[in-house]
Amino acid sequence: MKVKICGLNPNRDVQLCLDLKVDYLGFIFYEKSPRNINLSDIETLSRYDRKNSAFVAVTVNASDDFIKKYLVGNFNYIQLHGSETLERLIEIKNMGFKIIKTIKVKEEQDIDKHKEFNKADVILFDTPGMEKSLEFPKNLIKKIPSGDKFALAGSISEYNVENINKLGVKFFDLSSSLESQLGYKDHHKIKKFINKVYEIEN
Repeated sequence: MKVKICGLNPNRDVQLCLDLKVDYLGFIFYEKSPRNINLSDIETLSRYDRKNSAFVAVTVNASDDFIKKYLVGNFNYIQLHGSETLERLIEIKNMGFKIIKTIKVKEEQDIDKHKEFNKADVILFDTPGMEKSLEFPKNLIKKIPSGDKFALAGSISEYNVENINKLGVKFFDLSSSLESQLGYKDHHKIKKFINKVYEIEN
């Protein structure tokens, strides 16, 4: 099982996630988000020993200038959360990143859109609510392709991760379910979730 935690604060949350061996640490670059990080905090990330964890920049239709100025050299992955085409995905990949492409799923036919983005390193199936933590429809979870390349987001928590895992999902993306107040990660919730994952795996 793989875990990505999104909407992290570079100063407050990173060391905990690294200590817990979280696979992917996500940082939001979207001004409308309550989890948007200050650009001045990017340099903080260079101080951490990432070990086997990857840093992910979550973007919405980012420009080349923004990527080159702020993201190159600081992040392993870019997550594309906007209307990026396959052509655009390849352009960004050629700047030296691995790519997570988000597919917003309302109905079953939306799942097939992942086939258009076969150059992505990871496909993230998410609800259409952006950061509003809508629950992913259970009847559609079974329809998602299985494997390490395919991740699921949408109201995942320590209370349902075991059942979702039984439906074939191996890669989980969490954000608001690990908060006690909007935009602030609850370290106790993070620890409990990771402990639950270890428990399922063992």
